[in-house]
Amino acid sequence: MFRLRFTTLVEAPLTVAFDVARDSGRSWSTPVREVESVRPHSDVHVAGPPAGRGRVTATRRFTPTAEGTVVDERIDGASGLPGPLGSVADRVLRRRLERAVRADLVAYVAAAEARAREVVQVVGAALVDGDRVLVAQRAGGPYDGFWEFPGGKVEPGESQLAALERECAEELGVVVEAGDFLGEVPLDGVVGGGPRGASTMRVWAARIVSGEPVAHEHAALRWVTAEELDDVEWIAADRPLLPAVRTLLTRP
Repeated sequence: MFRLRFTTLVEAPLTVAFDVARDSGRSWSTPVREVESVRPHSDVHVAGPPAGRGRVTATRRFTPTAEGTVVDERIDGASGLPGPLGSVADRVLRRRLERAVRADLVAYVAAAEARAREVVQVVGAALVDGDRVLVAQRAGGPYDGFWEFPGGKVEPGESQLAALERECAEELGVVVEAGDFLGEVPLDGVVGGGPRGASTMRVWAARIVSGEPVAHEHAALRWVTAEELDDVEWIAADRPLLPAVRTLLTRP
């Protein structure tokens, strides 16, 4: 029996990294079938018979980072042959799979990063001042009255951190400096006319370098502490980020 591990950074949002990985397939010599899928966080594929000789299991995990999505893949396999013959067969199978996976990863990264350039991305800022964070109330539209972290869409050719700084300047009239990456949340709907469910919201902690925040595009602004986070009527996309924000506000 053998195990292979691969770690790959893809400059693409979670949803794109996951979807392209599924679409790309694998150049293995035996058919591969998906047995588990939790979009966009993990999937499991199996090659060979349901059990026993020649079975190979590939498990992938997709993790958001400030630089993009890290794809961790673990491959467990065995020829199933007994004794010394089995050891030799395992080594041969391992080498073949390693060559195939490395070749697949090169093509996969290129395809995922190309598709990522076609997807409208959303960024947000958790603006922190001591033990409190700034939240903004939506004005109009389907989320009228709900609260969110300031931010918006990334323009073509613009980096995500440049978009975050620009959006804070436009929405709040402040200059900000980005800090820790807090997380990424898939967006279910259509963003900027793109495919449904392709975009995500990526949020960074940030601090105000100059200016006082003013609600240029929101109904109201409010500073809240960690204890008050659960009292806010959040839009759904921001809720998964609250544990990271709470940790940020309460760490020494």
